Amino acid sequence: MARPLPLEFAGALYHVTSRGNDRRPIYLDEAKFDGFLKVSGDVFERHNWVTLSIFLMSYYAILK
Repeated sequence: MARPLPLEFAGALYHVTSRGNDRRPIYLDEAKFDGFLKVSGDVFERHNWVTLSIFLMSYYAILK
């Protein structure tokens, strides 16, 4: 069952996370990692979201 949608209102702060099933990596190669960054940046810009910080573990660190 999916989680209920969060409340949304102007000026709210949100903590967003992504994780693979069973904590497996979601970036299997450098191209996927770079693609995720590009798509994220495009979405932030399109929706005029202010990003306070972003932390992405590299796929190298995850696979070790």
